[in-house]
Amino acid sequence: MTIEILKEFGADTTEGLARCMDNEDFYLKMVELGLSDERFETLRPVLEAHNLDEAFEMCHAMKGVFGNLSLTPLYDSISDMTELLRAREEMDYLPMFDEIKAQRDRLLAMAKERETTEG
Repeated sequence: MTIEILKEFGADTTEGLARCMDNEDFYLKMVELGLSDERFETLRPVLEAHNLDEAFEMCHAMKGVFGNLSLTPLYDSISDMTELLRAREEMDYLPMFDEIKAQRDRLLAMAKERETTEG
């Protein structure tokens, strides 16, 4: 993962770096940890079970991670889902989750592709 890839993705890297005391290595490590968050794998079954309380807690935590890292596209998407869950809106959340996961997977693919072409 690089700052350039994050910028291309739409992240506000200036803000994210500032939150990490302008330590690029630390920021990139935090981004990688955030993108590998186990909630990406566990949220889908929670949504399928219509457990809105647990889904809200998981989304709210992910929203905080994405916000602190200034991963704007992911933050915007998870924020929308979090607010619907906060209101306990009865709906099919799977399409929203699938879009969020697709955004995350696209960012990871961008990093892997750059790594492959440069390394």
